[in-house]
This record gives sequence, C-alpha cells and structure tokens, in this order.
Amino acid sequence: MDKFDKLSGIAAPMPLVNIDTDMIIPKQFLKTIKRSGLGVNLFDEMRYDDNGDEIPDFVLNKPQYRNAEILVAGDNFGCGSSREHAPWAIKDFGIRCIIAPSYADIFYSNCFKNGILPVVLPQEQVDVLMKDAEKGSNARIEIDLEAQTITSSDGDVFTFEVDSFKKHCLMNGLDDIGLTMEKAASIKAFEEQAATSRPWV
Repeated sequence: MDKFDKLSGIAAPMPLVNIDTDMIIPKQFLKTIKRSGLGVNLFDEMRYDDNGDEIPDFVLNKPQYRNAEILVAGDNFGCGSSREHAPWAIKDFGIRCIIAPSYADIFYSNCFKNGILPVVLPQEQVDVLMKDAEKGSNARIEIDLEAQTITSSDGDVFTFEVDSFKKHCLMNGLDDIGLTMEKAASIKAFEEQAATSRPWV
C-alpha cells in the first residue's frame, strides 16, 4: 500500500449528501477482485449517459478536475452497502483524500486500509474548502497527515483528528497484510519452536 504523508493537489467539489457506495461504484462492476481498473467506472451512472458518453457537467469530467487527488464531499459519504470496491475505485481514479463532515463507519475504515485519508471536519470548514475547490485547477489544497492540518489555497488552516493507529498505518503504507508481515520474524520463530516441540503436528 502507498504511504501517505503530505499531499498538495486539486480538489473536486461534490456537495451532495448521502453519496452511497452504489453511486461510487455500481453493483455491475463488483465481479472483479482486483483493486485496479475500477477508476474508469467511479461514479459511473453520474459520469456517463446511456450510450457510455461522458456527461460534460459532471465534476470529474470537467477538464480542471480530471486529475483531482482530493474530493470535498457532503455529509454521510460512503453510506449503503459495505463494498470494498468503493475505495478501490476512488484510489484507482487517483483520489488520495476525501474531506467530508461524516462517513459511514465501514467505508471510513476501508479507506485507511486502501491508502486513502478520509478527513472529518465540521460543516462550516467543509463549506470553506468546498468554495476553494470550486475555483478549479488553480486552487490547490495541502494536506499534512503528520501535522494533521489542511491548508486551503487562500491560506486557511484547519486541524483534523485521526486515530493514532490508523495514522501510523497510513503514513507507513501498512494494510492488514503489511501489519502481519511486520511480525514475520516472530511468526517464523514461533513456527520453528512449534515444529521442534510438536513434530507430530
């Protein structure tokens, strides 16, 4: 998993509330177990018309937001079913951070496990960053995970809270497998000791 430390990027404004996981990645794209290739179908039903052509007015289809790495969103982001394909699609598109007033619990946890930083801020601070994001590609938002700060293009600085363990994992690029592999030497020693003391097993 990619490490997350600092990010300076274009933020795409998406002021909708209750964006659920079926909106993020519709059910017809859940057949794969690969984490790559889903970015093209992120927000599929909002990005494309019935002929598969891009809808020009959708934010991620606009030229200034095609390379967005940050998403500023409305309340209760990631609600609905607990599909892990949702953060897979977000990450594959290139978005590394989401800023919203609240998230569905399972989606919030899945973000950290897939290298995405989900930041929770009060609504009034999200509103400031939403307006900043509406300026387009000329406005870049800076995120410092170690300092736990977000800086708008106008210099407004907001602090955010994050669980220390989740922060450690994200800054060191550790998903569940990575955490297990940190204990590889201890696991090997245990297995060798067990083989010696219980050779019949």
